[in-house]
Amino acid sequence: MLEAAGKSLLEHHLERLGRVRSFDEIVLATTQKSEDDVTAELGKTLGVRVLRGSEHDVLARYHGAAIESQAEIVVRVTADCPLIDPAVTDRTVRAFLDSPEPLDYVSNRLIQTFPRGLDTEVLHFAALDEAFVEATEPADREHVTLFVWRQPGRYKLLNVPSNRDYSQHRWTVDTKEDYELVTRII
Repeated sequence: MLEAAGKSLLEHHLERLGRVRSFDEIVLATTQKSEDDVTAELGKTLGVRVLRGSEHDVLARYHGAAIESQAEIVVRVTADCPLIDPAVTDRTVRAFLDSPEPLDYVSNRLIQTFPRGLDTEVLHFAALDEAFVEATEPADREHVTLFVWRQPGRYKLLNVPSNRDYSQHRWTVDTKEDYELVTRII
């Protein structure tokens, strides 16, 4: 909810996601903590579906959001990325949808070539559902897709690389320095 140019970083993030052509719907999957009431209210104000769930089981939140939306394909982006690029996200989704062979998971971060903060992951609901049922490690429950992409023998994966290596750049907001940089960019 930190601000840049008169809007919260989350509002910048959701507005940019609203320009992703390949999305049918955006769902904000946040926690049930009272501290996240403001996040949920902002999502509702912006016309975004909001699903609230466990603070520690992020996989369960994504799974619940996918079920509520009846999603066959789930796109994961994280809210600490207010500079998410709609074109990069669309490109990653299109790689999933247009693949001549069925894929379980497509991402632009299996091999990091885009700046951190443009990360987009696309997975079939069946893979998310299997992860939800089978994943028991805390890291798998926290990082949502880890269970899937750690098993390339089981799941069909594809990486979408940038045309140049920009992996040295960091456009996500985890630290004060990140926030200062993103504020300057916005």
